[in-house]
Amino acid sequence: MNPPSGPAAASPSHPRSGSFLATLILVTHLVAGIGALGASPTAVPTPTPTLAPRPTHPPQPQPQLQPQLQPETPSRLPAPALNLQLTAPIATWDEAVPLGNGLLGALLWGDGQRLRLSLDRGDLWDERPAPGNPLRSLTYARLAKLAAEGKNSEISRIVDALAYDQKHPTKIPAGRLEFNLAPTQTITRFELDLASAEGRAHLAEGSPLQTIVCAQPSVVLLRIPGPAPTDLTLRAPDSVQQLGYPAARHARDGACQWFLQTAADGLVYCVAVATRPLPQGTLLATTVTSTHDGPDPVVTARSRLTNALDQGYDSLLAPHLDWWRTFWSKSRIELPDLDALRHYYLVQYFYGAASRRGAPPLPLQGVWTADAGTLPPWKGDYHHDLNTQMTYLGYQAAGRWDEGLCFLDFLWDRLPVFRQFAREFFETPGANVPGVMTLAGAPLGGWAQYSLAPVHSGWLAHLFYLHWRYTADDAFLRTRAYPWCAEVGESLAALLQPDAQGRLVLPTSASPEVHDNSQRAWLKPNSNYDLAILRMLFLSLREMAAAQNQSAAADRWNDLATRLGPFHADTDGTLRINEVEPLPESHRHFSNLMNLYPFNLTTQEGSDRDRQLIQASLAQYDRFGTRQWCGYSFTWMSALRARVGDAESALRHLEIYLQAFTLRNGFHANGDQTKSGFSSMTYRPFTLEGNFLATAALHEMLLQSWSAQPGAGDWGSLRLFPAMPWRWADAAFEDLRAEGGHRVSARRHNHATTWLRIVAGRDGALRVRNNFGARTPRWNRSDVRLEGQDYTVHLHPGEVLEANLESPAAPSPQPTNAAPRLNVRRRE
Repeated sequence: MNPPSGPAAASPSHPRSGSFLATLILVTHLVAGIGALGASPTAVPTPTPTLAPRPTHPPQPQPQLQPQLQPETPSRLPAPALNLQLTAPIATWDEAVPLGNGLLGALLWGDGQRLRLSLDRGDLWDERPAPGNPLRSLTYARLAKLAAEGKNSEISRIVDALAYDQKHPTKIPAGRLEFNLAPTQTITRFELDLASAEGRAHLAEGSPLQTIVCAQPSVVLLRIPGPAPTDLTLRAPDSVQQLGYPAARHARDGACQWFLQTAADGLVYCVAVATRPLPQGTLLATTVTSTHDGPDPVVTARSRLTNALDQGYDSLLAPHLDWWRTFWSKSRIELPDLDALRHYYLVQYFYGAASRRGAPPLPLQGVWTADAGTLPPWKGDYHHDLNTQMTYLGYQAAGRWDEGLCFLDFLWDRLPVFRQFAREFFETPGANVPGVMTLAGAPLGGWAQYSLAPVHSGWLAHLFYLHWRYTADDAFLRTRAYPWCAEVGESLAALLQPDAQGRLVLPTSASPEVHDNSQRAWLKPNSNYDLAILRMLFLSLREMAAAQNQSAAADRWNDLATRLGPFHADTDGTLRINEVEPLPESHRHFSNLMNLYPFNLTTQEGSDRDRQLIQASLAQYDRFGTRQWCGYSFTWMSALRARVGDAESALRHLEIYLQAFTLRNGFHANGDQTKSGFSSMTYRPFTLEGNFLATAALHEMLLQSWSAQPGAGDWGSLRLFPAMPWRWADAAFEDLRAEGGHRVSARRHNHATTWLRIVAGRDGALRVRNNFGARTPRWNRSDVRLEGQDYTVHLHPGEVLEANLESPAAPSPQPTNAAPRLNVRRRE
């Protein structure tokens, strides 16, 4: 069965602290002045939230001229209070402590004296097409003909049953390591130290067990205190037997043991472990190697383990810590909400652990493939009807360029495969990406309405465009962003034909997963989903062409965008799914709202009609409720509400997600794990897009910089704290990135911005939205002018604009629409 909404996934949630002590620790480590907003309320088994008492704040002194935050802050490492803390036992792999180096992943879990380490490697794939390769003879023209003839059952038989519902292609897990500690070494709790990316198993007596996943050599190291571990066992995954593989071959040589697994298409991989005694414990090293590394995986594995054991834990820890210090140095945020802040830093950690250049990018489960005796849900594949796009929507504002380029490099490297897919399946020039695909870029099938839809490539193109917008890197524009997006544009333009009204339409249309996999899911072209993606793609191509002085190309892309026609909406402004059908019911995928978010095609700063579209469409979603939503729906809605300035609704949806749709360790779960009625879906398998949407939502609350005129070459205004809920009276961020390549820092106290600093990333006019009320900024430059709604100044790259503003003596009164505190029972 295909995922309900481009797949859904279960994500564990870390324990809530909320106590005064935890908040005090947080404040101590982050910055004085951001106080607790009260303890987390006692959990109750109901989805109906209750209001907490209004916190009191004593009057604060006026700020000094020097800001409290400075780019030279000695450390941006996450505070210890943000670490993931999990009480033992951890009895299931998907609640484990996640570790990784981009290629190699590990999950640390266990109970009593038994410790387990589930191992994964991002490039372990069975790429064999489904038996008979049923997609080979299918073309888009044939698919469109079958859909027009009402033969969806035939389409489903080919694309879903014969292709996707087979055992392969699929991501495959690596294996598991298990061992026993000494009888006196009972595991009491597990910890993930975010600053050092070190996992720990705390014991009832003595020092903790420590583990890291090193980048070079690519091994997992464990320092085990006390007596040597016993019953050291490597378990080959039972699940691969479903793929027809022979049983793994186990071998041992002294303190080293391994198993060798023959897979498909010549792939052979090895999982190996070796130990060495220490004066007060044992050093253990384990790794996963394959024929991708060399002809003999066993030789490679043993060499890596010997090298790691020779160097020792402390020697390999030093470069590991250096890497993570650099990673955390890019930016930081501060919030008075411990749960939201913990989740933000955990998910940013996921980027560092599972998305490094030179390794595969994040698929549905990252480098933490299921270790449950089964093949991974939804094949652990690359779903492009929202999952990959949303997974890579949380890096831009945080300035994690390498982590984002991991995915963009992947898409660039597979351009020849995507050209072939466009040529053979769509029968067009240019390039097109399968909606659901393998690591190599081959189509997998699934529900054909989205797995073989042409437009998802346009949404992927948006990530190239955003990377250019956020970096202002014109070399990237010339060599990567425009060429890749233009090839996608060529394929889609070749498919478009004028309808009776002269509007350009596709041969088929859908609104992802609306009407699921039924004949009704084939909509009259174009759906609003198609329209939004096509218009955003063509307008971004117009802008990128114009930035390179390619005026003829810019005019052509603009003409294509114009000829698509308007979005489909009722007279009251409610967005439909296509021209003839309204949104039928509550739905998990907000496909008819793409023009609102993630795109900026319909904004609060647009026309009266734009604002009507926003208000009416969101009101309809409110009326329909959330019963058919998944976990990621709540973080998507949180980001969307923040984008349109509805801070309280943004917080409400974020809190529901945090409390009901995460597993113990923070992984996103698509089903309501509390069964509190937020959703009729209560299933468990996890994917990661909901996690990254949560970070995107927080970025939208703290800083926005989109242009209200996409495609026109306008860089937009910087909007500081544009969607901050009332409960977050105090907050700060440092070096978040804005479109235009600017680095922005700001502080907020008593519901008001009190300091800002912007380091220009490009030459030209910089605009800062005047949302400061009656307070006038004290600028560090004399050439800043108030023009309309914005303060404007011309800056050169590297120049600094800075301002202080008077701090209100007290917080503002609680508004009537303030998001009530949410209380739901959740497992700790």
